[in-house]
Amino acid sequence: MTMIPERPTSAFVGAPPGPDRDHPDGTRIALRPQPCWVGRAVRLRVIESDDRRTLMRFDREGDPGLVEGYRHWAAHRANHRRCADDFQLGIETLAGGRLVGSMCTTQTEPGAGRFSYGIGVGPEFQRHGYACDAIGILLRYMFEHRRYLKCEVGIYGHNVPSLRLHRKIGFREEQHEPHVRARYLVLMGITRAEWADR
Repeated sequence: MTMIPERPTSAFVGAPPGPDRDHPDGTRIALRPQPCWVGRAVRLRVIESDDRRTLMRFDREGDPGLVEGYRHWAAHRANHRRCADDFQLGIETLAGGRLVGSMCTTQTEPGAGRFSYGIGVGPEFQRHGYACDAIGILLRYMFEHRRYLKCEVGIYGHNVPSLRLHRKIGFREEQHEPHVRARYLVLMGITRAEWADR
């Protein structure tokens, strides 16, 4: 599921967060693209207001019943304490600069060294390696540059392609939990050491 992005502030225009300029919460962010945000097939970039229509279309085509999911997400984000490492990014192809999806970091806990993320790729762009590349870019940044220790994700048990993708990247199943939208949620994780050793 792709989340509806917040409108980026002018401080974010040009590049994802990084160590170059003051953010409203007092942390530092970058204003220019950085090589760490580029993979083999995609780059991660700031979501622009023109991207919203495309991202919402991806969601409608992928899962028409997402309205309640958006309400839940918006309520969760409204009460979430902002962290410098909470950001939402567009996934854009290197060849052609086409928006193919988005991802956001969630539940970032710098003190505990943990974070999570959500990712969504448009139905017509799935199974092209874009999600794998985007996840790799994000993990490299969060583990190597931000020094997080572990990434944890929750995946609906019926989402076999996502489970397979995360296993391929090196995530391990940690537990199954009952869930309202699916019979169960599979909790998976990967540590910085596991990422480095893969």
